[in-house]
Amino acid sequence: MAQPTDRKYSRTHEWAMLAGDVVTVGITQFAQEQLGDVVFVELPAAGGAVEAGKACGTIESVKAVSEILSPVTGEVVEANAALEGRPELVNQDPFGEGWLVRVKVGTGALDHLMDAAAYEAFLAEEGH
Repeated sequence: MAQPTDRKYSRTHEWAMLAGDVVTVGITQFAQEQLGDVVFVELPAAGGAVEAGKACGTIESVKAVSEILSPVTGEVVEANAALEGRPELVNQDPFGEGWLVRVKVGTGALDHLMDAAAYEAFLAEEGH
């Protein structure tokens, strides 16, 4: 599957899409496929801080509980409340309605992340 080119990607399969000074964060199609059916999502509350590369929540699937690693550092401005009642949105639409959090960030917050082509090359070299 081609990755959306309007966002950046982490090596831990999260995506980050910048709009102004707010980044929307989610997990990739590959990540949700590896998880299987998502049954619960725990996200940080608005006002909380997240740090790039550190856990900021969990996703529970029928297979396991996995940490969500924030791809950016900043302040959470919104968590996706729709996931409380419909965690399956992460599986159904990981690049759209299944987003996880929105984070207010500073300049250059996405500079360390991969573009879509680099992420696809990363998946290929990892054998995915």
